[in-house]
Amino acid sequence: MKVSLFISCFNDMLFPQTGRAVVSVLERLGHEVAFPLEQTCCGQMHNNSGYGPEATALMRRFADVFADAETIVCPSSSCVVTVRVAYPRLAAATGDQQLIARIADLGARTFEFAEFLVKKLGIEDVGAYYPHRVTYHSTCNSLRGLGLGDAATRLLSHVRGLDFVELPRADECCGFGGTFAIKNADTSIAMLTDKLAAIRGTQAEICTAVDNSCLMHIAGGLSRERSGRRTLHLAEILASVEGGVAA
Repeated sequence: MKVSLFISCFNDMLFPQTGRAVVSVLERLGHEVAFPLEQTCCGQMHNNSGYGPEATALMRRFADVFADAETIVCPSSSCVVTVRVAYPRLAAATGDQQLIARIADLGARTFEFAEFLVKKLGIEDVGAYYPHRVTYHSTCNSLRGLGLGDAATRLLSHVRGLDFVELPRADECCGFGGTFAIKNADTSIAMLTDKLAAIRGTQAEICTAVDNSCLMHIAGGLSRERSGRRTLHLAEILASVEGGVAA
């Protein structure tokens, strides 16, 4: 299958290794990966902050850039939620019936990475090897926005050498929420404190998730604890192989 990679601006600017990991896994599974260079931000931050016209402009650009894509895969559930949930509302507000139809078609072809592997391809074992104790945080958009369910943990369960431990109250928000962490700093820190305590209780070396935005927030707290625990995107764990370079 030819897969078009939507990397999201957050990953592109701060976590490019996640995009490389996605390409590595998809090519290992025999897929051809295309990366449209014209892609930009999907407009999530604009939409969430009330900048509708700016978000609509970025939606139109996204639709043009990925117009011919057979399948679009993104290692960020929050950006996929923007395409599937926010875009239809933005398109409807324009009254442009052609655009509304294009956006509906686009949403049906856009998948979060773990969702694509498990729910679209029916693959749970990608041949990964990662000999570490790992716990998993269910990000709000993956859990409540996409209904990802246990797709990520099913992938982790097939990683050789990996010691998986359930994260208590894994479905609770870490307190990031994009601009929420900026506008409600005290509440955000309180939520993060609870999340860090849960991670400590697992004795896991690594906390993983499908969104680097939440992992960045958690990583900041873990860094201040100086416990040696760290975060890593799910794609980077799945890209690791025995005898290769560990992510």
